[in-house]
Amino acid sequence: MIRILLAEDDDSMRAYLSRALEKSGYEVVAVANGAQAVPHIDTDNFDLLLTDIVMPEMDGIELAQHAASAAPDMRIMFITGFAAVTLRAGQAVPQAKVLSKPFHLRELVLEVERMFGTESLTGLT
Repeated sequence: MIRILLAEDDDSMRAYLSRALEKSGYEVVAVANGAQAVPHIDTDNFDLLLTDIVMPEMDGIELAQHAASAAPDMRIMFITGFAAVTLRAGQAVPQAKVLSKPFHLRELVLEVERMFGTESLTGLT
């Protein structure tokens, strides 16, 4: 099973994304910011880091740079509602995928499936 570490500071968005990804057959560990995600990256194995970019304490770009160093095989996908930071994210972590908010859950699941060559377990796609 593909394991996803989700870092999203918006409580309702974090819960919404976690439920949708779990219903699609993924294992999800969800945290509220980058600082909370670091210990998970350092001590556990995840296939994907799905992170908001703009978060308190440690933003998604800093988190992704840490992940790229600590767990180089982990794939990275940014989610953001700020167009200006999309360019910065692409420059800081060029191998990462960027998904701009608002997006439909179908888009998110499709992007994850493309990254891993899988098909979801639900009809979201």
